Amino acid sequence: MLIRIIEILFPLFAITALGYLVGRRMKPDLSHANKLNMDVFVPALVFAALANKAFDISAYLPLVLAATVMVVGSGLVAWAIARAVGIEPKTLVPPIMFNNCGNLGLPLAVLAFGEAALAPMVVLFMVSNLIHFSFGAWLFDRRVSVFTVWKVPSVLATFLGIGVSLSRFEVWPPLLTAIRMLGEISIPLMLFGLGVRLAGSRVGAIGFGLLGAVLRPVTGMLLAWVIMLLIDLPPREQALLLVFGALPPAVLNYMFAERYDQQPDKVASMVLIGNVAAVLFLSVALALVLD
Repeated sequence: MLIRIIEILFPLFAITALGYLVGRRMKPDLSHANKLNMDVFVPALVFAALANKAFDISAYLPLVLAATVMVVGSGLVAWAIARAVGIEPKTLVPPIMFNNCGNLGLPLAVLAFGEAALAPMVVLFMVSNLIHFSFGAWLFDRRVSVFTVWKVPSVLATFLGIGVSLSRFEVWPPLLTAIRMLGEISIPLMLFGLGVRLAGSRVGAIGFGLLGAVLRPVTGMLLAWVIMLLIDLPPREQALLLVFGALPPAVLNYMFAERYDQQPDKVASMVLIGNVAAVLFLSVALALVLD
């Protein structure tokens, strides 16, 4: 079991570590590559997974509900803890609420459970993304309209993919293959870009970093366990939900905090330490779900 977990996690953290080393030594500017990834390659990955004729969105409605409860529940737990210990909720809530389901979650699902797990993990990613770019942005700036979330490329790709699935329209296979090939660029680039981004972060608030590193996966896994008792999910989706809960804070949280000047040093610390601690928490999650 230990060897299997290492085999699953090693590619993820090896590519991320390479990005970190390159980021420390060469300090490359990946801003354009990251923008291409978020605007082209990730939407292609999402669309190809959802527009596949084997994908049936109605079969994933319980998973959509479970993911929504997970994200919202994590936010409520973080808000209660922030109020109880005197932390600014805008600083703590987003990193606990929104996990690294893109950079780590998507590749981890494929490595751990095979290509068949990509579609349900994309569903989890879709729910988190929709809430992050609507409520998450509104949390920082009340002028943000939740109805403009469709302009985000990955969200637009989600709507288009679901539309194709519901209409039973068959995308020309060579075109779908081309879109899928573009999407396959996104996973290694996300991991490498994550490493480069972490190389530029600084651990400025150790206490906050440790709090986020522990609270995010512990809250997520406990909520996953409760949700599985209440919502009937197939075994593979139960396993993915638990792994989803164990994921560390998303790097995007730091970008939002920096943009809105919401204690970015503390958020960066939670993201950095959380992603390092993910080796432990993801190992625990995989040990619980793998046969």
